[in-house]
Amino acid sequence: MKELVKKSADLSEWYNNIVLKAELADYAPVKGCMVIRPYGYAIWEGIQNFLDKLIKDRGVKNSYFPLFIPESFLNKEKEHVKGFSPELAVVTIAGGEKLKENLIVRPTSETIMYDMFRKWTSSWRDLPILMNQWCNVVRWEQRTYLFLRTSEFLWQEGHCAHLTHKESSDMVLWALDTYQKTYTDLLAMYGYAGVKSESEKFAGAGKTYTFECLMPNGKALQACTSHDLGQNFAKSFDWTVQDKNGDKINPWQNSWGFSTRSIGGLIMVHGDDSGLVFPPQIAPTQIVIVPIPAHELAKELSESIYKNLKNEFRTEIDLVEQESAGFKFNKWEMKGVPVRIEIGDREAKENKVVLFRRDTSEKMIIDVKDLNSKITEVLKDIQNELFLKHKKFTLDNTFKVDTYEEFKKIMNTTKGFISALWCEDAECESKIKEETKATTRCLPLENKPEKGVCVCCGRPANHRWLFAQSY
Repeated sequence: MKELVKKSADLSEWYNNIVLKAELADYAPVKGCMVIRPYGYAIWEGIQNFLDKLIKDRGVKNSYFPLFIPESFLNKEKEHVKGFSPELAVVTIAGGEKLKENLIVRPTSETIMYDMFRKWTSSWRDLPILMNQWCNVVRWEQRTYLFLRTSEFLWQEGHCAHLTHKESSDMVLWALDTYQKTYTDLLAMYGYAGVKSESEKFAGAGKTYTFECLMPNGKALQACTSHDLGQNFAKSFDWTVQDKNGDKINPWQNSWGFSTRSIGGLIMVHGDDSGLVFPPQIAPTQIVIVPIPAHELAKELSESIYKNLKNEFRTEIDLVEQESAGFKFNKWEMKGVPVRIEIGDREAKENKVVLFRRDTSEKMIIDVKDLNSKITEVLKDIQNELFLKHKKFTLDNTFKVDTYEEFKKIMNTTKGFISALWCEDAECESKIKEETKATTRCLPLENKPEKGVCVCCGRPANHRWLFAQSY
């Protein structure tokens, strides 16, 4: 097997290398697009299964809306179309004829969904509308990166409409909390939940919430977003319903999305010089059993153990004869399988196995009779330790800064999150970005008001915002 570029030497090269070598994805014939291979898609299925249950438990139902959106729909909400214009893919010819109206390939579904919502509602009795769809979207990116930023990607997008702003706002915060739970409990990733600045919020939203995660190179990843749309889209579509008093009101709306970008973050955060490291909860394969080739007793015991484990854990057995044991060990380490069970004839005679932990490279001898309980314990420990490791890394690389000189020094060296007072002026924000390449990532929900002066311009400031360079 060709040697893998070390993560510690070149994160970007390692990342591209491991996505291809571990058969997670490959470059598509269309520039900027990717093919998600079965091993990579299994991760997305794991995310879907986890998140979809939480969404349905909240009363939100799945639906599907068209890929093509009439161009006039996007033009109805000026901020929305302005924000997406540079990334739009437009269909002008279909069936061999020029279309009377151009069609936009879905960059997000607010406009087409809300036109239908308007059609389906006339009274407060028709609210709330709670819908989600799992689909693909297209945003024509100039610079692409497998999983992290591609012209086409997969996601879920929730869209809800309510009679009151409070109901809508509660849904926005529920979505953010649900996303945070998905990252912490499933992907073992730590981060900061907060509010985006005016310039960084979603086009057409009143307020955007985000969950920001720190990558090993000190850059931030916007891991998901949840938007309070107010009544902006309802007004643009002239959508009203009668309230309980018989008065016409515009419904209050929200939208929220979680995409395959999360897989890119998962890969970067947990991987090491030997390849992928998957938290057990999301690992496509939690256990791989590797009998030493040509060891007949080992093979027999391995097959028996496989039958025992496969109903409780996501388990594979590697019976390929033409590969050496060392080659197989390296192969499965690269693919990030949390636990490897090694069995030779000597172990088989003693009814024991060697259990290998991918995260620590620790090996332990286990009696077969204790295997199920030990694996359960080890998988739980791996999941917890990976989360704590990323939490420590994030906290160790979050810097409280009070001077612009220190701000610039950090962004020129280690990078990471910077917690700094900011006046919340867009021109000041733009200057910081131009001079340091750092953007406002969010105002953390946990941050309390703090009077002081802006780290950049020295004017009065009331909050510490998080800054970072980002993907």
